[in-house]
Amino acid sequence: MGRIRKRHSAGFKAKVALEAARQDKTIAELAKLHQVHPVQISQWKKQLLDGLEGIFENGSAGRRPDPEKLQTELYEQIGRLQMELAWVKKKSGG
Repeated sequence: MGRIRKRHSAGFKAKVALEAARQDKTIAELAKLHQVHPVQISQWKKQLLDGLEGIFENGSAGRRPDPEKLQTELYEQIGRLQMELAWVKKKSGG
């Protein structure tokens, strides 16, 4: 029988990756403590360290546009453009 995959929260991953980055304990010790494979901890640590640079880019600390708000704005823009296109076609006789 196959094993069921564990799903870890983002908070748990961040906590473990931060502990690994601190290097107070070895990866093997952390793996045993948190019951996670050492390779997984190494991957989370790498993701953490790779993502740190992005925090300081453009002077924003994790500010991302709200996807729903962005989608609404894009749909409104599409609607306006479709209306303009219809108006131009009507005026040009096409």
